[in-house]
Amino acid sequence: MAAIELRTAIPGPKSLALMARRHAAVPRGPFHAAPVFVDHGEGGRVVDVDGNTLLDFTGGLGALNVGYANPRVVEAVTAQARRFLHTCFHIAPYEPYVALAEKLNELTPGAFAKKTLLLNSGAEAVENAVKIARYATGRAGVVGFEHGFSGRTLLAMSLTSKVMPYKLGFGPFAPEVYRLPYPYHYRSGIADEGAFVDAAIAEMKSFFQTHVDPKQVACVVMELVLGEGGFVVAPRRYVEALNALCHEHGIVFVADEIQTGFGRTGKMFAVEHYELEPDLITTAKSLGAGMPISAVTGRAGLMDSVHVGGLGGTYGGNPLACAAALATIAELEEKNLAGRARALGEILRRRLAAIAARDPRLGELRGLGAMVAVELVKDPKTREPAKELTGALCARCAARGVLLIHAGTFGNVIRFLLPLTLSDAELEEGLDVIESELRAL
Repeated sequence: MAAIELRTAIPGPKSLALMARRHAAVPRGPFHAAPVFVDHGEGGRVVDVDGNTLLDFTGGLGALNVGYANPRVVEAVTAQARRFLHTCFHIAPYEPYVALAEKLNELTPGAFAKKTLLLNSGAEAVENAVKIARYATGRAGVVGFEHGFSGRTLLAMSLTSKVMPYKLGFGPFAPEVYRLPYPYHYRSGIADEGAFVDAAIAEMKSFFQTHVDPKQVACVVMELVLGEGGFVVAPRRYVEALNALCHEHGIVFVADEIQTGFGRTGKMFAVEHYELEPDLITTAKSLGAGMPISAVTGRAGLMDSVHVGGLGGTYGGNPLACAAALATIAELEEKNLAGRARALGEILRRRLAAIAARDPRLGELRGLGAMVAVELVKDPKTREPAKELTGALCARCAARGVLLIHAGTFGNVIRFLLPLTLSDAELEEGLDVIESELRAL
C-alpha cells in the first residue's frame, strides 16, 4: 500500500486559507520548505489539514530521528505533564534534569569525568560552549568554519558562515570570531584526496600564523559533517591534525553534534567515526524528538570552571523536554536506530548512485549513515551550482507528496534528514518520486 495519498492539489484549500492567515499575522522572515499545514504525523508520514498524507524526508529539520508522535516519547511527556510543567531548575530543581545529564555524561564519547548543562536550542548550546571555553581559558578568540552554521542568535550568527539569508542586514557581529576554510574536497580544485588533505592541513596551520595567535583562541567549534553547509564530511586526517593543534595550544575543541547526533550518521555521534574525544560536545534537535532542548556536555573541570549563577536560563532543561529526551534515548538504544540509519543510508546511496550514473547533474553524493546529500550542478566539469534546479526539485516533490529541504552555501544541495523509523518501502517510494521529478526537470 502506498504511503503517499493525495486527496487535493498541494497546497489544498485549507492550507491555502491558513497560509493567508499566516501572512497576515506572522512576519515574512520565517521560511517554509513546503506550503502545507500539518494536522498530525506518525513515523515518517505527515497528514496535512486537507487530509493529504506526505512523506517527510526532512524529519522536522533533523529533530525527529525517532519519528513523529513516537509512542514512548508521547507517553513520557504526558506522564510528566500530569506531575508538573515547570518550576525552573534554578528555583526548585527536579530529577529529570539530573537523570538526563547523567545519561548524556555516560553516552557521549570521552574516557573522563563529564558534566552536562541543559538549554533550549542549538544556538544556545553553541553560545554556552563558547562562554565556558572563554571562562576556562581566559581567552577571547573563537574559531569556526566557512560553510558552517551555528544558529541565529548574535554569537552563533557571527560564527555562521552563510550570509544570505542568515546574516544579511543583521550586523555588526560579535568580535574575536575567526573562520577557517572547511576541508571541502569537491570544491577544492585538487583531484587527489591525499594531496587535498595535505593542502588543507597546511592551510590550517598557516591560518594560526596569519589570522590569529593560537594562544589567543579559547575554542574551535566544528561540525564534523556540515549541516546547513551541505553534509560535507571532514576528512579524518584533517580532524586529527586540528585536534592535535588544539591540545598543543590549550584550545578547547567543541564538537557541534546538533544535526549529526543521536544515530543519524550510523553511530550515536559523528565523533565516534573519528575516535575523537572532544572537550565539549553540543547537542539539540533529535535529543528531544521535537521538544525544545539542547545540551553542552564536556570535561567536568571545564564545565565546573564557571562561577555559580554564570550559566542557565528560565526554561533550560524544562521537565517535559527532559522526559522526552530520556524516552528518545531509550528508543534509540533499544531499537538500534543507529544501525537502522546505516541501512537507510545504504538504500539512499544505491538509489542515488544509480540516478547519478544516468544524470550528470548529480555532481557529488556524500555523507555518513543516513545523513546523505547530493550536490546538484549545471555541468559536472565546471561544477557550477544548480540552485534553480534544486529549488524546483524541492517544490515539485512537495507537490507529489515528498517533503525535501535544500542546503549548502550555494543552495544546490538536497539533504536527507529522514526519520530513522522510516520503512524501506516508504524510502523507496519517496525516491521514486524524486527520480521521476528529476527526469521531468
